Amino acid sequence: MQIFKGPAPSVSARAAKLVETLIADADALRCSVTTGAAGERCIDLGAEVPGGLEAGRRLAEICLGGLGTVTLTMDSGLKRWPLAVTVHAMESITACLGSQYAGWQITDEETGFFALGSGPARALSRVEELYKELGYVDQFNKATIVIEGDKAPPAPAARKIAAACGVKPEDLTVLFAPTGSLAGTVQIAARVLEVALHKAHALHFPLENIADGIGTAPLAPPVPDFIGAMGRTNDAIIYGGRVQLFVRGSNEAAEKLAKQLPSNTCSAYGEPFADIFAAAGGDFYKIDPMLFSPAEVIVSNLDTGTTFHAGELAPDVVDKSFR
Repeated sequence: MQIFKGPAPSVSARAAKLVETLIADADALRCSVTTGAAGERCIDLGAEVPGGLEAGRRLAEICLGGLGTVTLTMDSGLKRWPLAVTVHAMESITACLGSQYAGWQITDEETGFFALGSGPARALSRVEELYKELGYVDQFNKATIVIEGDKAPPAPAARKIAAACGVKPEDLTVLFAPTGSLAGTVQIAARVLEVALHKAHALHFPLENIADGIGTAPLAPPVPDFIGAMGRTNDAIIYGGRVQLFVRGSNEAAEKLAKQLPSNTCSAYGEPFADIFAAAGGDFYKIDPMLFSPAEVIVSNLDTGTTFHAGELAPDVVDKSFR
């Protein structure tokens, strides 16, 4: 079933405005803007530059295609780790699944480059099967892609990205930040709502019945080690994330979603993600994908006024992971 049946906002056009504002503030944000070998624009938010929390907050809003607001709060719900990110999207499915989700596998055999791309460029390329179901089509003359890593794609990969998006390389902007940087930590925590929506999709809940949503996740203390950083940022959502979804339909469907959505429904739940990753032999794809969801979920049915609660925060696991 197609989710988008009428005119939808352009995530690429909206994100482009945020990119220009970020570039204008690059010095204050401690970011760098350079031109890549293919002519693409590269913005480093935390690899060879300090970056910071505000850089990450803006990166997250760009990743949401300009359709979401990301705020820093001191109300995570965890006594020892109060600093958190709260994310709300005006068009949750468009912003989170149509733009933010890291679903584009970018590879280049010539250089051996591999990365998962997220952000509005995905909706221009539409290389993922997900877009056939969503029915979302974006058109714009500039593309913006976000890479979680310590470097931008090499020139051959940049050219492939631009070609897939139907733009010239000089009209492509690549933003990147390592997992263990301040900016990287913020943009990953800001995926708490997207993770919930992606799991709702995997559970076959009708996405057209999700009217709105908001989520909060604690900010993990950055750590230089990639495995450690990956573990902490995943734990922030799996054991510290909270989401409220507003849905339509029957109470039975809303209650079922609430019960199935939290991370504690997965058999792998209970240990820090770095330990789970090690037990899987370092193979990310051997981990049950149902683990990737918020710790606590609230589902409110707009048609009946009934709200269902499920899951709970796991402060002990977050403590074990973050310290």
